[in-house]
Amino acid sequence: MIRDIIKDEIFLAQKSGPASRADMDTVRDLLDTIAANSERCVGMAANMIGVRKTILVALIKNEYTIMINPVIVDTSKETYETEEGCLSLRGVRKVTRYRTIAVEYLDKKFKRRRGIFRDHEAEIIQHEIDHFSGKII
Repeated sequence: MIRDIIKDEIFLAQKSGPASRADMDTVRDLLDTIAANSERCVGMAANMIGVRKTILVALIKNEYTIMINPVIVDTSKETYETEEGCLSLRGVRKVTRYRTIAVEYLDKKFKRRRGIFRDHEAEIIQHEIDHFSGKII
């Protein structure tokens, strides 16, 4: 189901909790909602659709990748400054991002995965993981 994008910064500033198999409806809703916003969105965290769970979807290699309970387990030393926007906010804000990250997560079948992501894909994931801790760019 396509869900409304949450713009309430008080809600967005709250921390998200771990997801479980009981949250598969949220996974489907995230996929539907990002597809409906594909012309202006490459990543989405569950809190953006009103669910405070650590689930994100990111456009990786031209397809949507679900990450359940993702954790950045390693980063490069190299960082860069960029400007990011968010469907939940107006305008863009400056941020510093790692060039390369290693992430451990569960896929949509709850199989444990580990991936290395670079550049724009790493930026998308870092942005969405920031949402889990209530960090608003």
